[in-house]
Formats: sequence, structure tokens, C-alpha cells
Amino acid sequence: MSAPASLPPLNTRALLLALLITGIWGVNFIVIKWSVAGAPPLLVAALRFAVAALPAVFLVPRPQLPARLLWGYGLLVGVVQFGLLYLAIQLGMSAGLGSLLMQMQAFFTALLAARLLGERIQPWQAAGMTAAFSGMALIGALSGGDLPLISLGLTLLAALGWAGSNLVVRASGGANMLSLVVWSALIPPIPLTLLAGLTGGWAAVGHTLTHSGWGFWAAIVFMGLGNTVLGFGLWSLLIQRHGAARVAPLSLLVPVFGLIASAAAFHEAFPPGKAIGALLVFAGLTLHVFGGRWWRAPRPSGPAPEA
Repeated sequence: MSAPASLPPLNTRALLLALLITGIWGVNFIVIKWSVAGAPPLLVAALRFAVAALPAVFLVPRPQLPARLLWGYGLLVGVVQFGLLYLAIQLGMSAGLGSLLMQMQAFFTALLAARLLGERIQPWQAAGMTAAFSGMALIGALSGGDLPLISLGLTLLAALGWAGSNLVVRASGGANMLSLVVWSALIPPIPLTLLAGLTGGWAAVGHTLTHSGWGFWAAIVFMGLGNTVLGFGLWSLLIQRHGAARVAPLSLLVPVFGLIASAAAFHEAFPPGKAIGALLVFAGLTLHVFGGRWWRAPRPSGPAPEA
């Protein structure tokens, strides 16, 4: 689907802004891994959303949509997507691979839309899914102690939660995305904190809140304000100005930045088998995003061949 002609194309400033946002989102996986190293992961997620919500809710109007959609989005994004992602990273999921596997949400969204909304899976989407799930199977088969299968499973469940939130966004119509992100951030902190206390112990929760250094709290502010409020706010602005068809495909840069940042920060390297699996996942994502344009590309016209 092409962007409406009335919307201007991406200029240099918009492209640089998109690079900044996707860079922030990619580096965010490094920050997550660092922040959950010595703290309950579900509490870290709760603090992230608390910072994203306050004080922004006093500056951003409430989104005009039913409460069930607001709560659904808040629980799917906050508890399922990020709660499980933070837990998966603490249990061994690498930052770079996690940034790539979370993009499986694109396929899960298409599958959920087909099952719940009756949307048709297009041929290029099926081909992309086949490539990506083959890569996932290869990564899972080669995973040993360096990547526990439970962290792999939790990451995929987190991506499924993201896909569910995409359907909520679709059901919300033209609701302002920044308002939705900010106001829904009020919902996850309490259930995430309760789960953190019940699973990891309230002593660990209290120790994190009272003994964490400035670096930990700087990471929380980066995740809450930089990654969530600033990132989603600017991304929504780009989509409004230039159209989703032009802007959305740039999200493929997130795992690129994530893999590069993880290699630089943690010296993460992929053995040949996992590298092939990661390439298959990325190739499947690329086909899923751009396949419609290639599939429908007009054939060059010319004189009819002579008999």
C-alpha cells in the first residue's frame, strides 16, 4: 500500500529522526540487559512504565477510546510484551538476538488478524513466515547453555503480546498513539510490582528501590522517557506527517542497531548456525514488509514478441 499523495516523502531530516528513534529502540535492549542483571526484571518493567506515565499523563490528553481497549493495550504491552521480555533477558536471552526475535510480532499480527478478523495471508507473507520460522527453528535447535530454551519461549510470547496490542491499536481507530502510550502506561506498574514481589520476594523489591545507584535509575529514565514517551511520540509524528507505508518499514533497523550495539557492549557473536538462523528471520521480515511491493510491481511494457 503506498502512502497518500498528499503526504510529503521522507526528507533528510525525517530520515535522520527515524534513524535516531530506531537507534534508541535498538540500544534499549542493551539497557534492559544491564538493568535486570541485579534487579527483579518485572520490577524494572514496572518502574519503566511508571516513569513513562508520570508526569506525562498531566500533559497529554486521555485517548478517546473505550476503557477495555485502554486496559487491553496496557496489559498486553506492559505485562505480556515487556514483562516477559525483561524476564527472558534476565534468564539468558541476548540483547541482540532479543531485538531481532521481538520482530516476530509482525508474523504473529498477521496470523492473529487472519484468525480473529478473517484477513487473508498473502503469498509473500506466507513465504516470509516460512523463512522466519525456519530460522527460529534453527536457532532453537542449536541453542544450548548459552541460550536457555525458556528464554527463547518467553521472548516469543512477548512478541505475541506485542501482536495482540497491534490488534487493539487497529480496533482503536484514529486514537492518538502518544495519548494511548502514556495513559496505558498507568496500568502495568501495579500488576508487575505484585508479580515481582510474589515471584522474586519482597525483600528483593525493597532492596532494589532503596539501594540502587544512579546508573540504575538513569537506565529507568532512559527506558521510560527516552524509549517509550520520546520514541513513540516522535514515531507517531513521523507517521502522521509522512504516512505509515513510508515510515513503518524503517522499524527493520531496530534489530540492526540492536545486534550492533550488543556486539559492541557484550562482544556478542553468532556461531555460523545461529547466524544463518538470524539471517533467515531477517530475510523473512524483509519479505513480509516489502513483498507486497515486489509482488505487485508492474512488468515493463514493450512491443509484443514476434511470432
